[in-house]
Order: sequence, then structure tokens, then C-alpha cells
Amino acid sequence: MNQKDEKPKGRPLQRAVALKYVPKKDRAPKVTAKGSGLLADKIIRLAKEHGIPVHEDPALMEVLSQLDFHEEIPPSVYTVVAEILAFVYSMNNRWSSMKGEKG
Repeated sequence: MNQKDEKPKGRPLQRAVALKYVPKKDRAPKVTAKGSGLLADKIIRLAKEHGIPVHEDPALMEVLSQLDFHEEIPPSVYTVVAEILAFVYSMNNRWSSMKGEKG
């Protein structure tokens, strides 16, 4: 997740929160990284380099950025995060199917 805030000079300040979820192990997704500015840029860059989807949602960012590391997301955002995860899983399945057809 990422969002741009306004710095005093009018330049956007990037913010990012990374989540991890292991379905059979975790009760809910957990915060694994978060930061703003250069750290946010690095989180986003690393996600993209590793094929991890990046989703922008300012309202969700407000909630997630208040959490501590390894803290589970609150029930109030389960539905939104579940929709994002469902999309990511469907894209992964689609990509795997396409990769299998070529190989």
C-alpha cells in the first residue's frame, strides 16, 4: 500500500506499508515494513522487483500506518485487504497458468 502526502514545499512524500499473510499460519495479515520518504520508495521498489503487487489506497494507508511491526490488521479493514489479496491470488494463478502454457 502506498500514498503520497504533501510536504511543505509541495513535493509529494511517499508512504508505504507492506503486509504479509500466510493463510494456514496467520489469523490475519501483519505489517512487515512501513515507512515514508526514501524508505517508502525502497519498500515499493523492492516489492516491484520481487513481483509483489503494489496497491494505492489513501484511507487504508491511514489505518495501516498506525500499526506496529508484526501487528495484525484490525477487523475494520479485513474486507478491503481480503479483496486486495483475492485479486493478487487470482493474478498469481493467471500468471502461473500462462507460464505453464508456454513451458
